[in-house]
Amino acid sequence: MEKGISLKVEGTQTLSKKSNNLWQFVFSADNMFASLNEVSNFYVENHQIIPTKYQYKSVALGKKRTATLTFDWEKMLVRNDIKDKPWNLAINPNTLDKLSIQLQIRQDLKIGKNEFDYQVADGGHIKNWIFERSSLETIDTKLGKVSAIKVIRADNLAKGKQTSFWFAPKFDYLLVKLEHKEDGESYHLNIESVK
Repeated sequence: MEKGISLKVEGTQTLSKKSNNLWQFVFSADNMFASLNEVSNFYVENHQIIPTKYQYKSVALGKKRTATLTFDWEKMLVRNDIKDKPWNLAINPNTLDKLSIQLQIRQDLKIGKNEFDYQVADGGHIKNWIFERSSLETIDTKLGKVSAIKVIRADNLAKGKQTSFWFAPKFDYLLVKLEHKEDGESYHLNIESVK
């Protein structure tokens, strides 16, 4: 972070089956200064993630932020509940939320894709996120050396942002490392355990 401040935060990702075809993906992380919790509920059809609801909650230095996106695929709308002011946004087929996109990349890597172009409901807009498969790298993890496919987010490079993901085929294309750099700040996620 800026001014050389470095914080270690432990986070957990959990993927669980809720009923029939409904799945839930949760990311949570916290320390004494901040907490973050994201939840995506979704179905999968023909390797396509179909989100039904996304929830975001964060607290940082006393500031709270919450958002809930509810996907209505019959009406092709996503309802945004942000600061208790709900409103609807038109969506296209295969629109994702900010958390489920990670699972969609996994699905697409499994079927051999090299380029990834997604529409994401984020911040009250539909945004186009583009990723490119970079290389197969061996990375050091708490699980030992792991061979992982590096995927780079390409649509925001011109804005000075750099985001890289590493997915390990050995672990069913699980995300084992993530790096993000922006405005002199950076964060890294590194896998410590899997079960």
